[in-house]
Amino acid sequence: MRKPFTHVWRLLLASFAFVLAASALNYAIDPLQLFRPSRLVPAAYSVDTRMQNAGLLTSQSFDTAFIGSSLAIHFRQSDIDRALGVRSLKLAMTGSNSRQQGFVLEQAIGRGARRVVWEMDDWIFVDAPAIDDDPYFSADLYRRTAKGIASYLLSTATTKESLFSVLRAIPPLRASLASVAPYLPVKFALPDVDDIYVLPRDFDVSAAYNAKRTLAAFSYITDPVRSRFLSIGYGYDAMVDHFERDAIGLITRHPDVTFDIYFPPYSILQYVAMRDASPATLKTVYDVTALVATRLSELPNVRLYDFRAIKEITHELDNYGDVIHHSPVVDAMVLKWLAEGKYRVDPKAPLASLDALKAQVEAYRVPR
Repeated sequence: MRKPFTHVWRLLLASFAFVLAASALNYAIDPLQLFRPSRLVPAAYSVDTRMQNAGLLTSQSFDTAFIGSSLAIHFRQSDIDRALGVRSLKLAMTGSNSRQQGFVLEQAIGRGARRVVWEMDDWIFVDAPAIDDDPYFSADLYRRTAKGIASYLLSTATTKESLFSVLRAIPPLRASLASVAPYLPVKFALPDVDDIYVLPRDFDVSAAYNAKRTLAAFSYITDPVRSRFLSIGYGYDAMVDHFERDAIGLITRHPDVTFDIYFPPYSILQYVAMRDASPATLKTVYDVTALVATRLSELPNVRLYDFRAIKEITHELDNYGDVIHHSPVVDAMVLKWLAEGKYRVDPKAPLASLDALKAQVEAYRVPR
C-alpha cells in the first residue's frame, strides 16, 4: 500500500529538482542580462523592447537615455552616440504610451542617465492602464521584485532561451545557429545591441518610403468607414492629466537631468487627414500640444524642439511609409538638428512653430 505514496513523493522530488535545475540554469545564463552583463555565453538581444529594456538598464553603460514610440524605434544607438557625442541607451518602444515611457525613464535616471532625448508625440498621452495593471508590461521585472524575478527564473520560455544560448556558445554550432536564429522561435536572436529594432543596412528605403504608400495610407485612414478611428483616445482632459503626471512630474523630480524633447516630423497628411475627416480631433491635438509646448518651455532643464512645420521634410511625401512614420534619412536629419540646436522652441514664443503648422495645414491641398 505504500508504493503509490512513494512514487508520488519521487515524482514531486524529481519535479522540484527539475525546476531547481532550470532556475539555476536561467540564473547562470541570464539571457535577458537582468542580473549582470553576459559572461558565460555571448550576449544576445531581443526586439521585444518592453522586456529587453529591463535587461539593458542593468547590463549597459550609458549617460543618455533615448526614448520614444515607433517614430524613434529605428535609430541606431551608434548613430545617436556619434551625432550627439554621448553614450546612449535606446529605450524606444513601439506603440508605447506616456505611462510606460515615464516609468522606463525613471529607471534609466535611477541608473545614472544625466540626459534624456525624448521623442514626444501627442498620441502617447492617450488613456492607458496604470503601469502595474498593464498586461503588456512587466513593471516587476524592472523593479526586480520577488514576483518579477520568480516569473523570469521559473519561466519555461526563459529556460528555452538559456538552452539555446548554451548551444549557440558551442564553437562548432556558433556560426550556423547565429545565422538561423532570426527564423527560430527564440526571442534573443540579435548578437549586437546596436541591432535592436533597426532596419537592415541593405534595406531598400525607396521601396518602403515613398509618396505612393503615403497617399495610400492617407486614403485608407480618411475613408468614411475608418475615419472614426482618428479620434480614438483623443480626449483633452485625460491627455493633459497624463502629460502632467508622466512628463512634468518626471522632469520636475529630476532637476539635475537635461531633457531634450522633440515633436517628431509627421507628414503634413496626418494633420490634413484630421482636418478633412475628424476636425474635432485636430483641435484637440492643437490644444494639447499648445499646452505641452507652453509648460515644457517654462522648465529650466528642458530644451524643446518642434520639427512638425519643416515644410521641405513634412511636405515631401517620399520621406514617409505612411502618414506618420518617416524614413531613416529623416532619422539622420533629426539627430543633426538636435546636435546643432536647430528648430529649438523659443521659450518666449512657445507657440510660434505650432502657428506655422496650423497655417500649413489650412493651406495644404492633397495631390491627386
